[in-house]
Amino acid sequence: MKKIMTLAVAAAMLIGGLSTAHAIDFKAKGQWIVSADYGQNGNFTGGNGQTGYNGSEDEFEVEQRFRVQLDAVASESLSGTLYFEIGDQRWGKSAHGGALGADGTSVIEVKQAYIDWMVPQTDLKLRMGIQGMALPSFTTGSQVFNDDVAGITASYKFTDNVALTAMWARPMNDNYSGWSRDGNPNYNQNYMDNVDLFALALPLTFDGVKVTPWAMYGAIGPNAFRNGRDNYYTINGSNAGTSNAYYRAGMYPIGGASHQEKLTGYGNAVWAGVTGDIVAFDPFRVAFDFNYGSVSYDDSSANRAGWLASLLVEYKMDWVTPGIYGWYGSGDDDNTGNGSERMPFVSVNNTNNAFSRYAFNGNTYLARESVVGYGMTGTWGVGLRAKDVSFVEDLKQCLYVNFMGGTNSPHMAKELVSLGYAANTPNIVGKDSMYLTTDDYALEIGLVNSYKIYDNLEMTFEASYIAMWLDKSRNVWGRSLMNGKDDTVRDAWNFNLCYVYSF
Repeated sequence: MKKIMTLAVAAAMLIGGLSTAHAIDFKAKGQWIVSADYGQNGNFTGGNGQTGYNGSEDEFEVEQRFRVQLDAVASESLSGTLYFEIGDQRWGKSAHGGALGADGTSVIEVKQAYIDWMVPQTDLKLRMGIQGMALPSFTTGSQVFNDDVAGITASYKFTDNVALTAMWARPMNDNYSGWSRDGNPNYNQNYMDNVDLFALALPLTFDGVKVTPWAMYGAIGPNAFRNGRDNYYTINGSNAGTSNAYYRAGMYPIGGASHQEKLTGYGNAVWAGVTGDIVAFDPFRVAFDFNYGSVSYDDSSANRAGWLASLLVEYKMDWVTPGIYGWYGSGDDDNTGNGSERMPFVSVNNTNNAFSRYAFNGNTYLARESVVGYGMTGTWGVGLRAKDVSFVEDLKQCLYVNFMGGTNSPHMAKELVSLGYAANTPNIVGKDSMYLTTDDYALEIGLVNSYKIYDNLEMTFEASYIAMWLDKSRNVWGRSLMNGKDDTVRDAWNFNLCYVYSF
């Protein structure tokens, strides 16, 4: 009996030890957002029978979004993350599950799903799976690549001053359906349709100074953006495939305004840059970014190459941080047959542009944005801002003013007009919204108020306004200025009220 009791105790201790060794600590965090917008002229026109904010939204809309992240933590060296998103759900829209009865289809998206682990006996950290990847930036946020994507990230810290991060991402593969040939409806299915990105970043940290040089290479399969209905790449984006974002970013080989050519070999994309953050002269802060990128194909008229630089200087005070900043991006020349001179970018969908919350992709939560464009390529601008203004406890404000213009040749606009395109035609020559020339200008004014109702509940009220001046002369946009006979340019504006519950 004594032996049996001893064995029982030993078994219990063994089971308990195994249970402890395999214990997983589950952690959850998330965010609910309810957001209301009211505005007009989201694409800078209200004519030609258009109603509402733009062609797809009313002047007043309410939306909501829910995100939850689950972390399964085994130890400091091993964990897994699953990140879900429901939304954006527009109130009253049945396709979003927001209509009466709330029984419509609400898409539950897997935003991210990855594992984090460290190689045993080393300081090498690995992240594998669908994750958020971003190239370094200390000013606007990356204007080359910042989005959710499948891939692997590896990081290693050599010393307190030097580290290295390497990334491999596969944003596209096995999406090409092929085309009908010799009785085979899926001839060449999935053949040479991958896009692979490889990046290195070298963070250097010293007393009061951070500098990070980086570089990225991309291989673009000739079938990555084909829809299988024909053999050619055309400017109108009809066969942009599964990712329209790549088309407008310049990864899609559109070339000049009349380019229509079959591609057979891989395209080669190269980006390089350096970003810095200097606080050695506190309370002054200086930050800068320089980015260069190029995409080349076997047909040189589809090539694209350019650069974008930005600079920020600010002074931190107890109740406000005033700042002055500017940016400049190269623009298209007047030759429609030599490709584009604007910097290509992969995707900036997750970038919260620190210089502009309305003109570019800059809103932190859920609100109307990007009325000029997601990225800043082909534009220049200067701005003033006063952020972290605080006179009342739990209330902060930010006021900013931007004056901007285009760096693209007016002759290119004239060529686009001759083809039936307009200044605000989506996806023209790789631009996702407005195409601004050196004769076009805009003034953006924004005021953001953030109030902390509870520790986990924040309310923001934002007022945004953009005055747009486009050249209506025959040598630039002419009467095809705004996608129709009405060449009136209307200023865009919007009010946003947003409640954010974070846990």
